[in-house]
Formats: sequence, C-alpha cells, structure tokens
Amino acid sequence: MIPRRIWEVIALKEVLLIDCCIRRESSRTRRLAQAFVNALDPARFHVTVLDPEAEGLRPLTGVFFQAREELLARGELDHPRFRYARQLAQADLVVFAAPFWDLSFPAILKIYIENVCVEGITFACDEEGLHGSCKASRMVFLTTRGAVYGGSPLEQGSRYLEAMARFFGIPAYSCIAADGMDLGDPASPLAGACEQAEALARSL
Repeated sequence: MIPRRIWEVIALKEVLLIDCCIRRESSRTRRLAQAFVNALDPARFHVTVLDPEAEGLRPLTGVFFQAREELLARGELDHPRFRYARQLAQADLVVFAAPFWDLSFPAILKIYIENVCVEGITFACDEEGLHGSCKASRMVFLTTRGAVYGGSPLEQGSRYLEAMARFFGIPAYSCIAADGMDLGDPASPLAGACEQAEALARSL
C-alpha cells in the first residue's frame, strides 16, 4: 500500500477542457486554450479534452429527451447517457474554450450543458433549493471576441457560465478574453490574453 502522504504527492488533479472551438485548427480561441494547457504543471495536472461535436452530443428533444427522462425517473444514474455529467462532476478544474458567437457562444456548448445538468450527479434539489454537486474548485472560460465586449451588457457568454459555475457548486470562476480581435492587429490582444491564461495556469 502507498503511504497516504506519498499518494497525495503523486496524485494528479483532473482538468476537463471542453473544446467548443468550431473553427478547429484555425480557431484563435483554441490557441488561447493551448497556451493555458501548456502552462499547467504536468507533474500536478492531467488534462482531458472533450469535443462535444465529435462526441455527437445532441440537444434534448423528442425521443432522445424522453429516453433521458425515463432513465432519471428510474434512478439509473450509472447509465452511459450520463457519463459526461459524471466526468464533469469528478473534475478538479473545468475549462471551457469557446469563441464569442451571437452575443454568447456556439450552440454546441449549450448542448453540452444541457447534457451534463443531471440531478443527482452535477446538482441536487431539496426543500432549500438547488445545490451544486461538482468537485471542481474553479471554472475557467477562455474566449476570443472580434470587438470589445468586456463589461458590455451585450456579452452574455461569460455571464451565463459564471451562473452555471454557481449552479454546479464550483466556488471560483475566471474569464480570460481576447477582445477586439477584428479591430486591428489581432496579435496584440491574443498575446495579452495568452499571457493572462498562462499566469492563471501557473498560479493553480
């Protein structure tokens, strides 16, 4: 048996990166996410990248939704349908990478959130209300925006994810955004955001 104090040293923290960079290899947001991941200490963190589109995640409609409701009614929380919710609940650090899109983020990210909001896994309800059940101590949102939307009421993506962090019971939330990417030379705002992302990753 490994002594507890040695196990605490070698155990890695699980980072879940949800990649919603719909432009793939040409995505500027993905470059920001890579800067964050590269700055994490590999001796302390293990990173799992989840691509909701590649996973074939679907919106909760029709028969697909009804099948989910029946599983929940029977309490079958160990069903494969809920593996993404279990993965989110068990992560130590949750990172979303998604560009600014129609005032928030691409629809695939909302589809992911629909699929992981599972009572009994990522949150619970009782007479006092909703309580998050996720293990993570922090949620990070990495994004790039063509214009300057920081602090604008038109920016809804970060506001939504910050609320979801509270919903999931994740106490700390950070948003790092490269604003004004289409207003001139994009290298400067992206470089600045990458520096912020690297500094945050090194501080964890």
